[in-house]
Amino acid sequence: VQLQASGGGLVQPGDSLRLSCAASGFTLDYYAIGWFRQAPGKEREPVSCISSKDGGTYYAESVKGRFAMSRDSANNTATLQMDNLVPEDTAVYYCAQAKVYGLDLTQESSYANWGQGTLVTVSS
Repeated sequence: VQLQASGGGLVQPGDSLRLSCAASGFTLDYYAIGWFRQAPGKEREPVSCISSKDGGTYYAESVKGRFAMSRDSANNTATLQMDNLVPEDTAVYYCAQAKVYGLDLTQESSYANWGQGTLVTVSS
């Protein structure tokens, strides 16, 4: 089981980025997937997650209306579309596979496997 996060980079405020989380060793559709981020000097926090059962999504208040999470079943990938980026979005972004159905997806302890992280820097 492996998760590979990619798509980070250096952008200016107001720009967009699309992060991808490629899964191998399991079918991504069968599991809830979460995106977390860790800014310098801060704890890791939940950004978004998508349920395995009904595709329902959660977004942190700070990213609502700007970020959108989805699945690409054909490519066994989850994506995080990030629009109107602000400097406060600067962080390492991690994707993770939930352990089982029904857990609180905003909690790190609900996830079994983590990708290596991809750095997003928003700066003018």
